[in-house]
Amino acid sequence: MVHILLIVIYISFISLGLPDGLLGSAWPVMYQELQVPMSYAGVVSMIISGCTIVSALMSERLVKKLGTGGVTALSVAATAAALFGFSISKSFWQICLWAIPYGLGAGSVDAALNNYVAVHYKSRHMSWLHCFWGVGCTCGPYVMSYFLVGGQHWSRGYNAIFILQAVLTGILVLSLPLWKKKSEGSGAVPFAETEPLGIKKTIAIPGAKDMMISFLCYCAIEQTTGLWAVSYIVGEKGVSAEEAAGWGAMFFLGVTVGRFISGFITEKFSDTQMVRIGIVIIAAGIAVLFMPLGNTGALSGLVLIGLGCAPVYPCLIHSTPIRFGAEKSQAVIGIQMASAYVGSTLMPPIFGFLADNIGLWLLPVYIGVLLVLMFCFSERLNRVCRQ
Repeated sequence: MVHILLIVIYISFISLGLPDGLLGSAWPVMYQELQVPMSYAGVVSMIISGCTIVSALMSERLVKKLGTGGVTALSVAATAAALFGFSISKSFWQICLWAIPYGLGAGSVDAALNNYVAVHYKSRHMSWLHCFWGVGCTCGPYVMSYFLVGGQHWSRGYNAIFILQAVLTGILVLSLPLWKKKSEGSGAVPFAETEPLGIKKTIAIPGAKDMMISFLCYCAIEQTTGLWAVSYIVGEKGVSAEEAAGWGAMFFLGVTVGRFISGFITEKFSDTQMVRIGIVIIAAGIAVLFMPLGNTGALSGLVLIGLGCAPVYPCLIHSTPIRFGAEKSQAVIGIQMASAYVGSTLMPPIFGFLADNIGLWLLPVYIGVLLVLMFCFSERLNRVCRQ
């Protein structure tokens, strides 16, 4: 039964990733049809990420009431409904409206699932599970590209992912009894019996602020790259929008492959070491984007940045129960997710503003500054919370 639950969790991580690459891949076509500026992708991203902040901060209380399985099923259902809404939207304000349940569905499930895996499973499973998130992210742009290259409307891509999410929701509902059995057999203090820490007390824990800023910078790098990479390739490298939609999947493919490999490497390296390795590889990818290597260089740079991103997120999360204690980990991961989505909310639209006024060429510089900040605060976290 435990193995069945693990399979369900892997499927859940696919469902988390499926919608994430859609907007960036479809936007070069969408914004023209919707008759809005290119930078308005940042507005949609801001709404989605803003709502995830709210739901992530609520995750501790929601998990206490509904359990991890209940929160996961409810959240995936909300995301499916939002994707259906995207597929039938005819104007920009409708896209913005459906972005609200999209974001609310993402935050709680992200915090709940990550804490559940961090407490109950080894580091390799965290990397492989996030690899499956990358599978979802990689498939999303390919699905969108399939419809765009075939001359069909972008809404068909959203509708296809909606159907997949609806099926996953049914699987999660059927799996609800398995989550309770796993928790009862873990031997840990039942999470529902502990008092909520609350946001203020959680932030006051030594090292929590450093962890929050590290997550903010990481997700700003990931989200900005995922959202603007296709537009960067179209604007700076001269690739057609239809062809570049498929190229956007290369970044997520790098993340996916990197996390699969990381699952094996975590047996030899600590979470802290894995984060450092990831930062070095991201820096290498940024350097390649700066080089005049044409389309091949741009593609290689995106893959390298994806490979570097691979170990950072899962290893930071997996280290949370060790650094802060299992009884506090759900509260800490909740504010981590909220901080991550603050980065996702603010940083992509800020880049969109800069791209409109300075140019898309600024993307590697922008990501590089965020990487330096992440390195500084993650190293400070290591000093505060020695493992």
